[in-house]
Amino acid sequence: MRFLVKLHPEITIKSKDVRKRFIRLLESNIRLILGQNHISATIQNQWDKILVNVKSDDSEVCTKVEYLLARIPGVDQILVVQESEYTDLDDIYQQVKAVWHNQLQGKTFAVRVKRKGNQSFTSTEVAAYVGGGLNQFCETGGVKLKNPDVTIHLEIDRNKLILVERKFRGLGGMPLPSQEDVLSLMSGGFDSGVASYQMIRRGAKTHFCFFNLGGREHEIGVREVSHYLWKNYSPSHRVKFIAVDFEPIVADILENVESGYMGVILKRMMLRAASIVADNLQIKGLVTGECLGQVSSQTLSNLHVIDQVTDKLVVRPLICSDKADIIDVARQIGTEDFAKSMPEYCGVISIKPNVKAPLDKVLEQETKCNLALIEQVVSATNVEDIKTLGEKTEREIIAVESSNELQPGEVLLDIRAPAERDHNPLQISHCTIEAMPFYKLAADFGDLDQNRAYYLYCDRGVMSKMQALVLKERGFKNVKVYRP
Repeated sequence: MRFLVKLHPEITIKSKDVRKRFIRLLESNIRLILGQNHISATIQNQWDKILVNVKSDDSEVCTKVEYLLARIPGVDQILVVQESEYTDLDDIYQQVKAVWHNQLQGKTFAVRVKRKGNQSFTSTEVAAYVGGGLNQFCETGGVKLKNPDVTIHLEIDRNKLILVERKFRGLGGMPLPSQEDVLSLMSGGFDSGVASYQMIRRGAKTHFCFFNLGGREHEIGVREVSHYLWKNYSPSHRVKFIAVDFEPIVADILENVESGYMGVILKRMMLRAASIVADNLQIKGLVTGECLGQVSSQTLSNLHVIDQVTDKLVVRPLICSDKADIIDVARQIGTEDFAKSMPEYCGVISIKPNVKAPLDKVLEQETKCNLALIEQVVSATNVEDIKTLGEKTEREIIAVESSNELQPGEVLLDIRAPAERDHNPLQISHCTIEAMPFYKLAADFGDLDQNRAYYLYCDRGVMSKMQALVLKERGFKNVKVYRP
């Protein structure tokens, strides 16, 4: 099966040297990601596109390739194609008819042609000849140039006929790592997840920094969503996950700071800590999910005051986004369910927050805080490779038993999101399979028959281990992980 990977248009307008570098990065990333998934393919850089020739016609393999290519930054479109040589217009028509004849019965259609090279015919002439032949010799619903039932796409590249079986959108953006590294401040909610995705999409290797305000389950949830973003949109490059215990900072603020300034000072403390983490990783940019006017600490005045504590560039991809639009993007990229189920740990809540906190007053309030705590909590953090987050779960205080075998009568609890289940349904005949998405486990697991043992399953085992850990900590002893 052949795939033509079209470059994001912004890549094609770069200077020749920059374009070469970006295409090489994209070619390398495609090769890495297919290799990671044990898919054998040859990849050819053709300047305006990349040809991916998968050495298999298995439908499951091809579906997997489509899924992977659509999530690689820098890819604008993916075309599933047949490529062949042609002799003349009639030969082009005959090849198109052989592929599309059965799919046009009773349907309106249009033929779209792109052409490159010096031929004796124009794109319009090809479309007219092929379309007329199909309409005359196939039982179609007729030619319809506007909103047809079926659109047949052809590309003629010199002596090659590229017949497009189907096409779909890619991620767009820039290939990784065409931009410098950034450190994203992750809360696990809608905003930080989408902001991180936007930076990945623009070609920036995005590391994840989580400030734990007192919730054990919150950290597990943020690990999940961070791992999900990396696994789905930037697995070609290794990044770090850093969790900072911010409980001592929160306690210090609650004890010493006036209520109206708590939110702004908490954000300033986070930027201080994030700047130290970024320095340790030699990163110059910080990313937040803040949006202008969304909450009291995100007014223009307060954001200006917050930024004064760091010399790092603070990037806010969502600064002018509406909340509904952010949620729509979260739904599209698959982080909505994570965000909806994320435990909330506000840390500090101001009764009457100051929406225009004067810098001098903020500095006065901060004199009451122990700023040395920032260095202490950062020095106590563990910098982890995000790929090994699942391994950390196995080293937690509460061990989670796993098994690669199931006995008749045991219950396999498929905790994948519905779309993942539909894409790759489980087929195990000798045990009971029940579906309960991971974001419903906390609320619904207790309603199950607790006299039975449940084996949690997800594709890579990371989420099932983390969710099993949460359930164990809540007192459920009948939870294990299934790893086939």
